[in-house]
Amino acid sequence: MCISMVPGTRTPLCCKYLMSLYSVEVWRVIHFSYFDRMKRGRKNSEANNSSSEEEIGGESKKQKITDEESTEISLSPDWGNLLPDIILQVFQYLPLLDRAHASQVCRRWNQVFHMPDLWRCFEFELNQPATSYLRATHPELINQIIKRHSNHLQYVSFKVDSSKESAEAACDILSQLVNCSLKTLGLISTARPSFMDLPKSHFISALTVVFVNSKSLSSLKIDDTPVDDPSLKVLVANNSDTLKLLKMSSCPYVSPAGILCVADHCHGLRELALNYHLLSDELLLALSSEKHVRLEHLRIDVVSENPGQTHFHTIQKSSWDAFIKHSPKVNLVIYFFLYEEEFDPFFRYETPVTHLYFGRSVSKDVLGRVGMTCPRLVELVVCANGLRPLDEELIRIAEHCKNLSAIGLGECEVSCSAFVEFVKMCGGRLSQLSIMEEVLIPDQKYSLEQIHWEVSKHLGRVWFPDMMPTW
Repeated sequence: MCISMVPGTRTPLCCKYLMSLYSVEVWRVIHFSYFDRMKRGRKNSEANNSSSEEEIGGESKKQKITDEESTEISLSPDWGNLLPDIILQVFQYLPLLDRAHASQVCRRWNQVFHMPDLWRCFEFELNQPATSYLRATHPELINQIIKRHSNHLQYVSFKVDSSKESAEAACDILSQLVNCSLKTLGLISTARPSFMDLPKSHFISALTVVFVNSKSLSSLKIDDTPVDDPSLKVLVANNSDTLKLLKMSSCPYVSPAGILCVADHCHGLRELALNYHLLSDELLLALSSEKHVRLEHLRIDVVSENPGQTHFHTIQKSSWDAFIKHSPKVNLVIYFFLYEEEFDPFFRYETPVTHLYFGRSVSKDVLGRVGMTCPRLVELVVCANGLRPLDEELIRIAEHCKNLSAIGLGECEVSCSAFVEFVKMCGGRLSQLSIMEEVLIPDQKYSLEQIHWEVSKHLGRVWFPDMMPTW
């Protein structure tokens, strides 16, 4: 399909295409926009002729109203002459491929297809047929965007599959966006992190083009990429006044000094996601300075890359205290992917975490420490624990974590009596309770058949154990 083709006017096809393609919601846009304009035009005409209408008798007025009602019922939009802003509203409801097809119906629709408002937000899907079943953005459309709409792009993401070729294609497009002024940029690998397969210099060169030319980036997602400290300095030099969100987990070429440079200069930063090895006392203190706005979200991934050999440093309690004093409402989200013997540096003193996820098995001892050191905890997910019941640990969490409203348990064990007691202590504030049926161990007080009634009573709503995880 040639997207750039401008066909001749084929007005009769417009109505047919609309009937087969557009949803009810789109039809409402057309209907109300079209008839609202007609009514406003009619009112203006009536206002101009009001002096002459006053002389019309009562029967004539009734006949005029009847004629107008009949006319409005019989009217239908002139599809070939719909105003561009109405067509634009319709196009905004359509997927890109359907929009491209619609652009070939007539010249007017093709002109609307190229209006800047339709190209402010775009997702480049770059997939190789040999490695992915997902549809890729047509190469000709990519060329046309770079040629005609690169200066219109503001909200852009690149979604690539696991192939190195797709990541290279994304870099090639980035390097051509010399006239762009992006506000958001996302680089997403749908499978393994294919951007890491690229030569570091090639990736950095392409990314730097955007950092230098945009100068208004507010949101940047570059997880699993070879971004490094010098490229972050370029980002800061050109976008320090606008950057509000930065997600950069699993970026091995960035050092704590690199992320500290961002915090020191981007005082408007509100959301930050990074790996634990980039977290430092200096970073927390920089985020707590008087110049810095209050952080809203801080996400930390704690990942063991070399089991048994990874060393995890300790963050001082005074740094956490300063951070929370400056941003008292911050959501501190921590994902743990560690082995049991690697948890020793964590939860030794009060930690202001609000959302806590354990992706691997975690010991009873660690969960017991969570109950004593995480008073701000709002959500807890434990994927696995072992075969020792977590009765005491859950009760301790219910006693000390007064804000807990969501919990998920996978391959764990909890007696039915302890679970009911936990729910009773937390009460109706548990908005999400995702517990696998295999987790609950019947005892003398409750069976599996009885427990859902008892839990439902304390929650104030109907509840059943899950048959499969929902988190």
